[in-house]
Amino acid sequence: MLTPVILSGGSGTRLWPLSRELYPKQFLPLVGRSTMLQDTVRRLAGLGATGPVVVCNEHHRFIVAEQLRQIGSPAGAIVLEPIGRNTAPAVAVAALTALKLRAGTDDPLLLVMPADHLVRDVSAFHAAVQAGIGAARAGKLVTFGVVPTHPETGFGYIRRGAGQGPAFPISQFVEKPNAERAAQYLASGEYLWNSGMFLFGAGRYLQELKQFAPSMLEACEKALAAAGSDLDFLRLPKDVFAACPSDSIDYAVMEKTQDAVVVPLDAGWSDVGSWSALHDSLDGDANGNVTHGDTLLEDTRGCYVHSSQRLVATVGLEDHVVVETKDAVLVAPKGRVQDVKNLVAKLKAQGRSETALHREVYRPWGYYDSVDEGDRFQVKRLCVKPGATLSLQMHHHRAEHWIVVSGTAKITCNDKVFLLSENESTYIPIGATHRIENPGKVPLHIIEVQSGSYLGEDDIVRFEDSYGRKGTTG
Repeated sequence: MLTPVILSGGSGTRLWPLSRELYPKQFLPLVGRSTMLQDTVRRLAGLGATGPVVVCNEHHRFIVAEQLRQIGSPAGAIVLEPIGRNTAPAVAVAALTALKLRAGTDDPLLLVMPADHLVRDVSAFHAAVQAGIGAARAGKLVTFGVVPTHPETGFGYIRRGAGQGPAFPISQFVEKPNAERAAQYLASGEYLWNSGMFLFGAGRYLQELKQFAPSMLEACEKALAAAGSDLDFLRLPKDVFAACPSDSIDYAVMEKTQDAVVVPLDAGWSDVGSWSALHDSLDGDANGNVTHGDTLLEDTRGCYVHSSQRLVATVGLEDHVVVETKDAVLVAPKGRVQDVKNLVAKLKAQGRSETALHREVYRPWGYYDSVDEGDRFQVKRLCVKPGATLSLQMHHHRAEHWIVVSGTAKITCNDKVFLLSENESTYIPIGATHRIENPGKVPLHIIEVQSGSYLGEDDIVRFEDSYGRKGTTG
């Protein structure tokens, strides 16, 4: 039985402003109604796989759990990384976890997949996985090489060696080429795009890691041994995991092992690594435009136009990307979208919050939307899921006014506990211990008006929390 390993640690900066540090592209519905993480998990149906081992940033833990809950596919384990250390350590921790979960059985086969890739032809993907299982069981480390459709300069390549297949020896790993070299690779028929997807035995991968990167394996073993359970999550300790060397699977193992093989994959694959890649992955109109949301186009061709909230109108544009969110707008030629990461770097250097958060911020109890703010006030719209509870908390510098828009709220304010219904309100003074609960079966919507000398999210003292959170968020 396959044990899927889903790597969900990326930040997706090239898809800003939709993708943010605390809500990156794998959690967005970029190519359909489901998110990319959900599509990745659903792609496993029919392979006879166990619940996946998901490795993610600790800040994303509740998003991962909620999105898996929404599709009825609980994880076998959700491992929280306190700091990113690239793919080789992430897979090592997943392999150690899989061996622990499947103790007493044969070496579990790991199907390693990034959470943010698009695969249009699921049956072809399944066929490629089945083709690689025999090689993986024989001790080979299988990677999947995408059959190229054009001379792409944004991917690494794998040169396929001679053989009968379906798993071919690897002649060479090649870095991202220039346009001329990429065209030569395409014409030769010997080169495949490096997909970043793998299939191998958990123990077999760890054997190779021990040979080629022993300090990495040792650090991962120590981190997992010291890991603590946090609700449904396995939390790696930061002080231990930070000592782990950072490297990719390709550099740490695949380019050094003598047992690497490649299975060609022709399944409509894309890493959706840029706005132009997303445009090319979706069906356009008669003028080659791909649109989302409330848009109006006039004399516009070959563009990607995305509206999140407002009407976005274009006139006379060609081969551009226009993306509107509640707090930012991006306009760029499709040929320059790789430079979006430079914009994100500048915003981060300026300390701008738009790199990390959307205006709408998700919490384990629901979400809030920062509607308006000014000198000494802030207005938020809160949505609390049925049965969910915010932490019991207090603030030193702000008071809060709550107005129930829809649903029923159970309110705690110091020693008073009472219900509020639609169109009813209450006042929470500075320093009062308070909490909001949703005892109903429908979402609770509240308008919150904060007023005071300091309105930052870190002005919070948390006394109780149903989600095991500490610190100053939510």
